Amino acid sequence: MDSRRPTRDGAPGPRRGGRRGMRTLVIIPTYDEAQNIAWIIGRVRAATPEVDVLVVDDASPDGTGRIADEIASEDHQVHVLHRTTKDGLGGAYLHGFSWGLERGYELLVEMDADGSHLPEQLHRLLEAAEGGADLTIGSRWVPGGEVENWPWYRKLISRGGTQYARVMLALPIHDATAGYRAYRATALEQLQLDLVASQGYCFQIDMTRRARAAGQHIVEVPITFVERVHGQS
Repeated sequence: MDSRRPTRDGAPGPRRGGRRGMRTLVIIPTYDEAQNIAWIIGRVRAATPEVDVLVVDDASPDGTGRIADEIASEDHQVHVLHRTTKDGLGGAYLHGFSWGLERGYELLVEMDADGSHLPEQLHRLLEAAEGGADLTIGSRWVPGGEVENWPWYRKLISRGGTQYARVMLALPIHDATAGYRAYRATALEQLQLDLVASQGYCFQIDMTRRARAAGQHIVEVPITFVERVHGQS
């Protein structure tokens, strides 16, 4: 019997899953995702029951944090980190990384709350990480990758950001702005996270640049990116 109590910010250390060896934390930043949060957590837990989930909520006015708390009170593998203001995606992930590293997780995953990143494909990232990747990127633009329900201009912006990174920053990555990622804890500890101040697409490019500069092994795996159905980005 697991004696750990379900908590919020002061959650206990990670639990090792039965199917996979690496202790994994899926970090889900939220702001006004009340329509999606229970749905996405349920899918993550069904697809990969061995992983833990950390919701990083930026004081959502719609009660997202409260819903996440209710889920966490019934599932000891779900935790909630409450922030007092809306501080951007990059800041949310950095807080999540810090939370996970302090508690000894070996693999930290970034995932959107709106269902754009399919939890059912998380195993692809986990398998690459267990195969030795320091940073695994779920890529829309490698063979086998797909994008559903995006207008042409969104694809252009995404590809344009990646092309900029390839040319200006010498990053040989097909999808440098991708947000579905898995970092080994040992890799994150090399990246001087306290110096990272970038946000949005720039945050993902900056983190990729730092990983490459550190000589880390970066792997891209194909994923299907699905535009959100409920709520707004």
